[in-house]
Amino acid sequence: MTTFGALPQRTTAVRLRLRSAIALAVVSLVGLMGFTWPLLVSGAGRGEGFAHANDAPWLFVALLPLLLAVVLAEISDGGMDAKAIALLGVLAACGAALRPLGTGTTGVEPVYFLLILSARVLGRGFGFVLGALTLFASALLTAGVGPWLPFQMLAAAWVGFFAGCLPPLRGRAEVWMLAVYGVVAGLLYGLVMNLWFWPFGAGVEVASNLAFDPQASLVTNVRHFIAFDLTTSLGYDIPRAVTNLVLVLVAGRAVLGALRRAARRAAFDAPVEFKEA
Repeated sequence: MTTFGALPQRTTAVRLRLRSAIALAVVSLVGLMGFTWPLLVSGAGRGEGFAHANDAPWLFVALLPLLLAVVLAEISDGGMDAKAIALLGVLAACGAALRPLGTGTTGVEPVYFLLILSARVLGRGFGFVLGALTLFASALLTAGVGPWLPFQMLAAAWVGFFAGCLPPLRGRAEVWMLAVYGVVAGLLYGLVMNLWFWPFGAGVEVASNLAFDPQASLVTNVRHFIAFDLTTSLGYDIPRAVTNLVLVLVAGRAVLGALRRAARRAAFDAPVEFKEA
């Protein structure tokens, strides 16, 4: 059984071993290319309607097997067992149930609060898979399936992954660290998600300093993108960041304690031993 002393000891349901780390890196690389390829290809056109309407299904098809590969690699290496899979399903279902409680039009989204705390307790690999599955399940629950879904899954997966990478702290320092991370993650999530549609038409004039210019340099387009994000997106990103901050400060210690008790009783790290009767 895993013990917890004065210093935090991480109970990781999904350990990032070699094969799962490679699969996770491939998922992230594919996702990064899915977000940024219009900035790297000269002459990328501005489409009408939904952005990435053509490439999003292919990204979704590539994403699910790669996420499954992360889990299967851990199962084959003994780093993830039936208890971890069950906990993954429970937390993904809880996160999906939290999402309809938020008012997405104003950026108030409580789903990332549970994701951050779960990844903190159970590890970065667990957080990565949990983030993607939570957004997938919540999209089915809220009829939010569309070309934006694979990009939301990847962005949420990165939120969970980096939450699991935070340094070891305990007590009030840990809660404040997670609260600050919630603010940063809430802002960066909106910044990254803007990339899925901005190059193909962001509702601004092509000649403006906020629009993607397929003939301009990468530096110029990055400057336009930052200006677009600051001008149009902060109204949605700040409420998301504030929601994470408030929920972590109010309920963070209680939820962390409950998750650690569940992980401790599940004893993910305990070897299986067979004894004679």
